[in-house]
Amino acid sequence: MTSQEHRLEAPHRRGKNGPRIVERAAVAGYRGTSWLLGLLPAGPAREVIGRLSQLSYLAWPAKRRWSNQNFGHVLGLPPDDPAVRKMALRAYREYGRYLVELMRLPSMPPANVGVLATELDAEEIRRIANAAPGGLILAAAHVGNNEAVAAGVAHHGLPISVVADDSSFPELYDLLRRQRESWGVKVIAWRNLREIFGVLRRREMLALLVDWGYRHDGIPVRLFGAWTTLPAGPATLAAKTGSWILPIAIRRTPAGGFQIAWDVPIVVPPGDPAALQRATQAMADALSVTIGTAPEQWYSFKPMWPATAAAAADLERRAQVMLAGQPDPGPGRGLPRDEADAAESDGSA
Repeated sequence: MTSQEHRLEAPHRRGKNGPRIVERAAVAGYRGTSWLLGLLPAGPAREVIGRLSQLSYLAWPAKRRWSNQNFGHVLGLPPDDPAVRKMALRAYREYGRYLVELMRLPSMPPANVGVLATELDAEEIRRIANAAPGGLILAAAHVGNNEAVAAGVAHHGLPISVVADDSSFPELYDLLRRQRESWGVKVIAWRNLREIFGVLRRREMLALLVDWGYRHDGIPVRLFGAWTTLPAGPATLAAKTGSWILPIAIRRTPAGGFQIAWDVPIVVPPGDPAALQRATQAMADALSVTIGTAPEQWYSFKPMWPATAAAAADLERRAQVMLAGQPDPGPGRGLPRDEADAAESDGSA
């Protein structure tokens, strides 16, 4: 693997594919559930799937522990505080609502999908995209419904591509790719660096999710007052292609639509490690506002922070090195393997 590929690799990738029978079962299960949810009334379906999602939180100790740690950081409370558990349960129920929406989308006409993002100022996004020297990187999080918003962007004639993981279940990935492309959203496998760079060099939009979970080889940032990492991909791509980064905040409204907001674009000059860290920190700051405004709508349930104080201290050291204008030295020697990396290696995260 080249250094460029290493810096852009998907933070959620799996080491190998599962058995083919498992993959086929996953595709059949997704198709069947999607078909059924397309027939059932939305309200009862949301209630049932939301409760099942909460049950998964209660029945899966590792997921429950990670979720409590994440929401403890967000709320500024110990992981075992009752308020943290209450927030986690609300988030899992909201995740069930998102799953129902996601699986009902294929049964909807593409034009109907495109207008789900009711509060999208497409002309302002077009203006920002036209002003960028390269493309426009939309840095999003697992909040609200990214599929609905991407479809809304495409509905307004704006070329948008999203990067997705095709390594775990290629057949399911292909099914989801075809569905999204029927809405005008192009899906790119995370390993297809040529096409990823091509999108930005054609000055189009590329959507990237930045809250896949802590990995020690990301760029060090502070998130909710604690050291962690975010993926290096957005800042690295922006620096190499002259693209701007636009952190996108998506929040569900009481009426069921989605409010989309953003701040000023992030510009990343090439060849400056400090600029990479500052740009990624700016994304972390935007992410904290997005999550903090509606934490119950955040459904990233992997560990978002390192498990040890030593790992956190090492991240601070690395950030200081980058801000001094030196390349990221990478993790220090002798640090314990953290919980998130262990989950990544066994495919359980």
